[in-house]
Amino acid sequence: MRRISVGIDIAKDIHWACATDADGAVLLDRRLDNTPEAIAALAGDLAALGGEIRIGLDVLGGIAGLLEAMLADRGFQLVHVPGLAVNRARQGMVGGENKSDPRDARAIAEQVRTRADLRPIEPATELDLEIRLLVGRRRDLVAGQTQRISRLRDLLAGIFPGLERGLDLTTKGPLHLLTKFVTPGELRAAGRKRLVRHLQAAGSLPNIESLADRALAAAAEQTIAVPAERMTARLIRELASEALATRTRLLELDRELEALLQRHPDAALIRSLPDMGAVLTTEFIAEAGNLSRFRSADALASAAGMAPVLRQSGRARFLRRPAGGNKSLKRIFYQSAFCSLGHDDSRAFYSRKRREGKQHHQAVIALARRRVDVLWAILHSRKPFQTAFKTAA
Repeated sequence: MRRISVGIDIAKDIHWACATDADGAVLLDRRLDNTPEAIAALAGDLAALGGEIRIGLDVLGGIAGLLEAMLADRGFQLVHVPGLAVNRARQGMVGGENKSDPRDARAIAEQVRTRADLRPIEPATELDLEIRLLVGRRRDLVAGQTQRISRLRDLLAGIFPGLERGLDLTTKGPLHLLTKFVTPGELRAAGRKRLVRHLQAAGSLPNIESLADRALAAAAEQTIAVPAERMTARLIRELASEALATRTRLLELDRELEALLQRHPDAALIRSLPDMGAVLTTEFIAEAGNLSRFRSADALASAAGMAPVLRQSGRARFLRRPAGGNKSLKRIFYQSAFCSLGHDDSRAFYSRKRREGKQHHQAVIALARRRVDVLWAILHSRKPFQTAFKTAA
């Protein structure tokens, strides 16, 4: 049975498909509209070629979602060809750095034809996709909230630095205060009782009286009105209201993600690892996907950019820190490792690395790498974490 390699360069509206035989001869080379009719026609043409068909895609999900789903439904074998590999391969072709969709599709097809190590694209389950979508939305909201709070602090420090120093703007109480009272004059005019009533209207908040007293004390220290104070206060009130709305939406998303975790077959096992909470667990599931695509714990660590890279040329041979890898996956392991330092086993491992001369960051990275092994063992054995595990956690 002859082998046919197909490369598809993904774009928003128009893809480009190229199919070659085992010798590299082009069998098909054409544009492909991102519509069900065009994709179905391509699937029929590929099937008519006969043989064993292997299709490479340079994009997963998103704008490639319809194409990926329809080709998988027709039973085609799909593999992922990373964009970096496509760029490097194209530069080695005739024409060098010249770039076009047909050239990229041909480069992808050549990668599929010559490489046996390309990662298969496993169809994601509905549950995994729902988690991935909600995690992506949560990540966007968190990034926006960080930017919003930073801007709010900057504006408040410009007209009322004493209040900015005294408020924790990542909590609900101070944000609710700023939705109505911002300037020293507004706080002094309102008085303590009115401030307390305003804060009580936000629901159950801790230390309401203390918050009102701190705000009034800061207002008593500043008697001058800064230029553009009125407009700045208006913008601060808008930002505070937006920040409160985002906090509410984040809580709703966390509840949705928690409900999805209750249905996921791996969630309880992942969460059994100390300090892999609900948020980190959902992020891990969203980033790692089906763990069957990783042949070992080393492969998972390499995907996260946590395995050392060998550099050898002539007599020189050394290991260095990798520059690539999935940065989000690496952050998940690093953050969970840092949080786990309160546990005896993790603290003992961390302390041993520090005694060996490693800096704090290096010791946490080493702990995170060890936790990859532990998590892999948990998921491979289908047994929850136990302190009897040989590897530290």
